[in-house]
Amino acid sequence: MEIIRAGTQPSAKGPSDWFTGTVRVDPLFAVADPSRAAANAVTFEPGARTAWHTHPLGQMLIVTAGYGRVQREGGPIEDIRPGDVVRFAPGEKHWHGAAPDTAMTHIAVQESLDGKAVDWLQHVTDEEYGAGKGAPQ
Repeated sequence: MEIIRAGTQPSAKGPSDWFTGTVRVDPLFAVADPSRAAANAVTFEPGARTAWHTHPLGQMLIVTAGYGRVQREGGPIEDIRPGDVVRFAPGEKHWHGAAPDTAMTHIAVQESLDGKAVDWLQHVTDEEYGAGKGAPQ
């Protein structure tokens, strides 16, 4: 058994190559053989979001606070709120982040395939992000 105590791993600023806006990444657990899963708590300030990206084995998001947005390539922007679970299929191009006026935190869980968990792509433009409505009601 291993207990990873809250607050024992340093927070990191979300890199500008992967995120637009202010994002904080708090590691929860890293890949530990033979498991392939890792998870982070990710907090997006209002309007902040990921770049488009894919995961070779998919990704699950568990929204814990605030309101946010998610979109898969070719689909509508969807609003997400606490308690929602979002599952992206392996290789599905997508982005996620906060609503324009509300911060959002989610737990992101993904598995690595041959040591790789994500492929980062281009940034989500303001026009793409703005295509959705405001915070969910």
